[in-house]
Amino acid sequence: MDPWVLINAAWYKGLTVEIGNTDAEGRVILADALAEAATDEPALLIDCATLTGAARVALGPELPAMFTPDDDLARDLVDLGTSIGDPLWRLPLWKPYRRLIDGKVADLNNAPDSPFAGAITAALFLAEFAAPVEHWAHIDLMAWNTESRPGRPEGGEAMSMRAIYAVIEQRFTR
Repeated sequence: MDPWVLINAAWYKGLTVEIGNTDAEGRVILADALAEAATDEPALLIDCATLTGAARVALGPELPAMFTPDDDLARDLVDLGTSIGDPLWRLPLWKPYRRLIDGKVADLNNAPDSPFAGAITAALFLAEFAAPVEHWAHIDLMAWNTESRPGRPEGGEAMSMRAIYAVIEQRFTR
């Protein structure tokens, strides 16, 4: 089956995106949002999405995966999140896997054929559109409690929001 191409799906960046998996359409829309946000040259850009099942397979439903090329931002998100009970775990933007999202007929493929590193390749796809923002992070989260725990009832959960707020407060208030 030949993949179809969404021409200028990320027109802010002038890239074409090959749709290798129509179930991964959310990352194409998020890519456009990141590219648009990057045009404003923000001091901090953080996106959150229930983007991949691969992150849940790797870390479970209670620990969101976080990707960033910025070591200081990663440290702040992990440390502040841990200190306030809103943990995150950094996974790598492993550059050697970037080849997996190269398109055959377009610049990029939204979801490679490989069954491996799904959360990482999704984050690498998004990184193409967040650049050149220096302080960017992607958080892949479930945002759902599968069971009730003290202070965290079963159902929708505001995962990572407290950690993100703590980082914003630390960096931008005096």
